[in-house]
Amino acid sequence: MNKIIIASDHGGLELKNVIKDYLMQNGYSVSDIGTDSSESCDYPIYAKKLCQRIISNEFDKGILFCGTGLGMQICANKFKGIRAVCVSDTFSAKMSRQHNNSNVLTLGGRVIGTGTAKEIVDIWLNSEFLGGRHQKRIDMIEQL
Repeated sequence: MNKIIIASDHGGLELKNVIKDYLMQNGYSVSDIGTDSSESCDYPIYAKKLCQRIISNEFDKGILFCGTGLGMQICANKFKGIRAVCVSDTFSAKMSRQHNNSNVLTLGGRVIGTGTAKEIVDIWLNSEFLGGRHQKRIDMIEQL
C-alpha cells in the first residue's frame, strides 16, 4: 500500500514537511493531518488522530514527528494495536519492521537530519514483517 498518514507538533513540523515532499516524490499518497503551524501545540492531539485512523484500518502505517520523537512514541503506544517506534538509525528501522511489525514510526525533528530521516523512512516502509517466531511475540504483546 502506498498510502501513508503523517502528523506532527510544532517541534516536528519542519522535518514532517521535508518527509512529506519526499514521500510524494516517491509515489506515496500522503495524508497530512497537522499541524501546519510553528505555534506551540500539544503533540498528544496529533498522535491520537493518527492512531485512530490506523486502528480503523484506513491506513496501515503512519509517521509522527515531534522534537525528539519520544513524546509521540509514548502517546501512540497507549493505543491497543499500535506498535510505535522512535528510530534514529537505519538498523533499528529495519528490525522494528522485521521483528516487531511496527506500524507507527516516530522521528525527532531536533534529533536527526533530513538525510538520515529519509533513509530511515525508506527502510522502514520497505521492510516486511518476517512473521514466524516473531508473530508469537507480537501476539504476546497484544495480550498485555
